[in-house]
Amino acid sequence: MPKPIVLHLGDDIRWNHGLYQELQQSFDIVRSYSMKRPEFIEALKSKKFGDFNAIYRPFWNTGGEMGPFNDELISLLPSSCKIYASAGAGFDWVDTVRLAKNNIIYCNSADACTESAADAALYLILNTFRRFTQSALAARSLDPEQFRVATSSIPAMTHNPAGHVLGVIGMGRIGLRVAQKAYAAFGMKILYYDVVRKPSKLEEEIKATFVNTLDELLAMSDCTLLATPYVGDILVKREHFLKMKEGSRFVNIARGKLVDEDGLIAALESNHLFAAGLDVHFDEPHVNPKLAHMINVEVQCHIGGGSLESHMGFEKLGMENIMSFFKTGQPISPVNMHLIDQSKL
Repeated sequence: MPKPIVLHLGDDIRWNHGLYQELQQSFDIVRSYSMKRPEFIEALKSKKFGDFNAIYRPFWNTGGEMGPFNDELISLLPSSCKIYASAGAGFDWVDTVRLAKNNIIYCNSADACTESAADAALYLILNTFRRFTQSALAARSLDPEQFRVATSSIPAMTHNPAGHVLGVIGMGRIGLRVAQKAYAAFGMKILYYDVVRKPSKLEEEIKATFVNTLDELLAMSDCTLLATPYVGDILVKREHFLKMKEGSRFVNIARGKLVDEDGLIAALESNHLFAAGLDVHFDEPHVNPKLAHMINVEVQCHIGGGSLESHMGFEKLGMENIMSFFKTGQPISPVNMHLIDQSKL
């Protein structure tokens, strides 16, 4: 019986060589390396990769040169393809619903970057309370007057996060890990809003309170954290910023397109919000210049989930997803499996 075929996108494996050897023993590996979109489309049309059964993208920085994985590409995939396992937590670049229509499971690697993303969120949360970015900018200016102003003004208006309320929008793997860390390290009170309520045991561990509406969470939170997957539209709109507690803070480690940036800017300029921390942006890789020049806003280059440990985990989890699916019928971290008729897998 011939072995299933895995289409490996992007660069060579860097870390998990032993596991890759196991993959090679059970699967035939074909490679696309780093094809641009026209070349990749032609390769699919000409069946250059054969009737492959799985797609494996171990890295975030390579293997995605073909651009958005949408209907134009998905319609060309062979009917034999059953699973796409990729690096990264977000999946706004791939049409998971369209994949499901082709009975293809998409698996992300959120588990592999949970710690990194949660640590980044903690940094941004702490920064919105203590305004460390403003202090750093003053120090780096090498201007003694800016140094003196920062020294005298920042301590007089900032707070410790202890005892304050962290409101988490999206209590998935990453949102939960942030809540656990904020509770344990900062002594924060935890509220959360999600479409699915967590088991009472998990809530009790961090004394988390579930709220039924987004508006309720916004009105009660001293810092609102956005940690939900991209849903195809803006989630936090201008009116939502006005519903946030006056003098509160906003942190986004999810996706920039979930946020009305003009509404955020207005809330910051009016001092309705005290500070913001943004790892992601609406028009990446472009950063809104107004936000970039605000001393009470920390902006990052979407590196929250990125660390060496994350990349090693991406590589590993993708292989484990494919191997688990073909061995048991169940992948480890499916995103769209609920949309697929299981009898067609």
